[in-house]
Amino acid sequence: MRLKISLLKEPKHQELVSCVGWTTAEELYSCSDDHQIVKWNLLTSETSQIVKLPDDIYPIDLHWFPKSFGVKKQTQAESFVLTSSDGKFHLISKLGRVEKSVEAHCGAVLAGRWNYEGTALVTVGEDGQIKIWSKTGMLRSTLAQQGTPVYSVAWGPDSEKVLYTAGKQLIIKPLQPNAKVLQWKAHDGIILKVDWNSVNDLILSAGEDCKYKVWDSYGRLLYNSQPHEHPITSVAWAPDGDLFAVGSFHTLRLCDKTGVRNVLNDAVDLLEFRDRVIKASLNYAHLVVSTSLQCYVFSTKNWNTPLIFDLKEGTVSLILQAERHFLLVDGGGIYLYSYEGRFISSPKFPGMRTDILNAQTVSLSNDTIAIKDKADEKIIFLFEATTGKPLGDGKLLSHKNEILEIALDQKGLTHDRKIAFIDKNRDLYITSVKRFGKEEQIIKLGTMVHTLAWCDTCNILCGLQDTRFTVWYYPNTVYVDRDILPKTLYEKDASEFSKNPHIVSFVGNQVTIRRADGSLVHISISPYPAILHEYVGSSKWEDAVRLCRFVKEQTMWACLAAMAIANQDMTTAEIAYAAIGEIDKVQYINSIKDLPSKESKIAHILMFSGNIQEAETVLLQAGLVYQAIQININLYNWERALELAIKYKTHVDTVLAYRQKFLETFGKQETNKRYLQYAEGLQIDWDKIKAKIELEITKERERSSSGQANKTMGLKH
Repeated sequence: MRLKISLLKEPKHQELVSCVGWTTAEELYSCSDDHQIVKWNLLTSETSQIVKLPDDIYPIDLHWFPKSFGVKKQTQAESFVLTSSDGKFHLISKLGRVEKSVEAHCGAVLAGRWNYEGTALVTVGEDGQIKIWSKTGMLRSTLAQQGTPVYSVAWGPDSEKVLYTAGKQLIIKPLQPNAKVLQWKAHDGIILKVDWNSVNDLILSAGEDCKYKVWDSYGRLLYNSQPHEHPITSVAWAPDGDLFAVGSFHTLRLCDKTGVRNVLNDAVDLLEFRDRVIKASLNYAHLVVSTSLQCYVFSTKNWNTPLIFDLKEGTVSLILQAERHFLLVDGGGIYLYSYEGRFISSPKFPGMRTDILNAQTVSLSNDTIAIKDKADEKIIFLFEATTGKPLGDGKLLSHKNEILEIALDQKGLTHDRKIAFIDKNRDLYITSVKRFGKEEQIIKLGTMVHTLAWCDTCNILCGLQDTRFTVWYYPNTVYVDRDILPKTLYEKDASEFSKNPHIVSFVGNQVTIRRADGSLVHISISPYPAILHEYVGSSKWEDAVRLCRFVKEQTMWACLAAMAIANQDMTTAEIAYAAIGEIDKVQYINSIKDLPSKESKIAHILMFSGNIQEAETVLLQAGLVYQAIQININLYNWERALELAIKYKTHVDTVLAYRQKFLETFGKQETNKRYLQYAEGLQIDWDKIKAKIELEITKERERSSSGQANKTMGLKH
């Protein structure tokens, strides 16, 4: 990325410029030792003096009051804090009026920062003190005191912790008294500047040792730069956490690059925009570009005539794309647009903060928008894409631990939509967005998973799992037959990606991974599982079997077995299970095929998948009470079997007979009070019981035949 730099013929400041601050993507305020505060407009290249400060005020640091978020309409930042060398900080309005000046430190106030909610201000100074103030400038507490000047300070993403410098050390101190303080040696020289990003939770530091470094919030080093010629005097994250800037003497560095190239014919298109480009995303045959004023939507088939529409606010921090539409996140809200530029919806929830949303905490599919809650990180909000309203009855997806990363699958029908997420223990879970009310439906897929992505063309999931790259060819297997899940996986050693790699995309059968040093690595996976998904999605079962016979891989047969059970194609399931040596399951499938009614078959398929409660419900709704009792007897759910028999006043003697036989087999005496109560004075007659069972099966078979005949007659008419 080449930085465009412009210098004015005549400088607007007469002395050193000590601090700057953005209000919008096109408006900037600067302060200088000439005591002036100047406003710059990048669109019109106009500058205007806002205020001339008193001669004894030499500015050091400037930070704008955060924009307001939530239900009320968002407002622009209207005031900023300015720290100065006379030991004061000043609260100044956007129009230049000094609202308040506060005596804060002995010696210069070296830095001041608002927390993310705008409810508190932290200042640090040459006197080594770290002080917390209210938003009106009232002292709340002196958080810490040390013998050396504190040159820089930053709030943690939750506004509950403060990061500050102490010579060569970095210190993270929580606001709560007696909470554990984290301290580590970060540089070989005095640390001059720090920044802590609220989106990715990473820390930047820069020092007189001429290096800049990236840390996680536990103080672990993620990146260490080569020594520069001069001390690094400033570092700053972009709000979305994708890029950061590094400043030194006559040097400015920005870390990332973007380009557009057609690799099929090596054609290069130079796309020029009227305004500054802020964000870009290329996916699903569309390039979406956000400038400071407008959004451009290009089709990859035609780069010459983009669709253009105006933005409400020019500070787009995130673009997410799905097959049918794309999502924009800016300082004011979340907006869903079609690729024709039509506004679709804008989901909202209480306490929504768009400044901390990123690709790991927001996910988009054709029908669903998922957003992780910041206030309670165990919760995921789910919205209908077309309306922006909460999904279903407004229930939340709630997990037992804090959630780190979420991802919706991209293909299939709405009622089959799945969401995968990683929690703070690095466990990977999957659940259906339509069934999230049932805790048991949130199922663990893997452990020690650091990053994940769904394929854009079919519902295949990949992740980096400890030292392995893992692909779940058919994650839905956990709902169908968890026993064969390991047989549906592809695993590859991932040690070549070094530590802290991140999956950037999963397009077709190619996965792109960014290593910690910024380099991109591409992995190709087998194309056959995607073809299998396509065949099954079109109910081409013969083609699916033919493909598996051609490929001759256990993973393909295992995936086909689970897919066939999920779609209740028992003939294909029998072939697939036989191919992977699951003979007991082949026998069970054979027994299902011989059952007298459709409802019984569905119930036993549900039992095969472990969904006992659903199987019982299917039978009871169909009026097959005896069959519901029998599946509980087969599973030794004796309490439930007797409960059903009593409730429906049928087959109480059948339950008692099977119970007695069970106890005799194991040489035990009856101890259950309910069974003792109903067994009192009852004679077990097995001939009579077998006759009743035969009658039930005959009735079920006749009923099924009658229903089929009526259906056939209806079709003829």
